[in-house]
Amino acid sequence: MKVEPMRPELNIAHEPGVAKADPVLIIDGMRRAFGGLRAVDIDHLEFQRNTITSIIGPNGAGKTTLFNLLTGFDTPDHGQYSLDGELLIGVPAHQVAQRGMVRTFQLTKVLPRLTVLENLLVAAKTQPGATFRGAMLGGWQGAERQNEEQARDILQRFGLIAMANEYAGRLSGGQRKLLEMARALMVGPTVVMLDEPTAGVNPVLIQSLLEHVKGLRDSGMTVLFVEHDMDVVQSISDWVVVVAEGHVIAEGPPGVIARNPAVIEAYLGKHRGEDVA
Repeated sequence: MKVEPMRPELNIAHEPGVAKADPVLIIDGMRRAFGGLRAVDIDHLEFQRNTITSIIGPNGAGKTTLFNLLTGFDTPDHGQYSLDGELLIGVPAHQVAQRGMVRTFQLTKVLPRLTVLENLLVAAKTQPGATFRGAMLGGWQGAERQNEEQARDILQRFGLIAMANEYAGRLSGGQRKLLEMARALMVGPTVVMLDEPTAGVNPVLIQSLLEHVKGLRDSGMTVLFVEHDMDVVQSISDWVVVVAEGHVIAEGPPGVIARNPAVIEAYLGKHRGEDVA
């Protein structure tokens, strides 16, 4: 029998700004505007360690912009955020990843002319032979072997090992989503951020993909999960954060959020209230 790891209890609340028992990621006063549009306007938000937190909201609510800010692909106009107590404002994207926070994208960004295995190897945290000094000093072959062993283990876990030597451009949309998730694990992340991982995925593969997402959490990682499908949100989430027009309007367990009148009005639509309760 599989034993589920212990996870900290979450507060049963649905007001924004809820304090968590063991937050891994904390946002304070984060603002980002594009012209007259304020895409992100968050006073305070915490993400509980070792949980799956879904971030939901209508199109244009600021979900992807939030991911861009947290992972160093964009810079907030104001505010700060920290990962395990370390401030990351101004840290470039590749260094954010090395410090333990990685992401996938709505549109997959695999390297189509590299093999599936090579797509993982380029993301390895240690690349000792990639610098002039490392190449000259030698000894990097052992690290390369370790990287390849790690990559093959991850591909095995995601059911992609048989395609290790195939060009990534030949993969289906669902397989590319899995490859992006697999590649993210090469840096040994603390937080994995998945931006609409089920979008465009064959329904047959969605359940497999969601099992892999749960596996990330069960391996001790924290998962942030942007999703529009409320059935998926209900089935996979430990906690849900709802955003609208850049603001966090509610957060709480999925069952509580589904019955929140503000959420139903802002995102789900009043006429769908009974469908999601």
